[in-house]
Amino acid sequence: AAPAGAVSFGVKHTEGVSVEVACQGQTEVRSAPSSGTRWPLDEGTVLRFSMNRASTEVNDNKVTVSFYTEGGQPINQAGVFLTGIGISLDVDADRDGVVEKNNPNKASWTWGPEGHGAVLLVSCDKESP
Repeated sequence: AAPAGAVSFGVKHTEGVSVEVACQGQTEVRSAPSSGTRWPLDEGTVLRFSMNRASTEVNDNKVTVSFYTEGGQPINQAGVFLTGIGISLDVDADRDGVVEKNNPNKASWTWGPEGHGAVLLVSCDKESP
């Protein structure tokens, strides 16, 4: 998707985003700093974006890729707005009828009436061949 004449690119991103650059033929994946570094534009180069926390509002994070000519002149930019979505499996871990997000018993399970942890009912029957 790079414009004609581009030989390198740079990446800028907001604080909530992590960007990794993986170049074809190299096993090393390098984290891209938030700005300033230029990378050779080789076929097979991959940028991986990730976020490790939920956004506070829609489109509050951004990644911008700038493309450069042989002489280092900017040609064009491409940008992506990102929204991190938080997903959590919340359960009644202490079986008191209240679903709590950060219950300490969420990560373990103990059998019995005084036990704790979520009770999962799994359908293991074969509904279709």
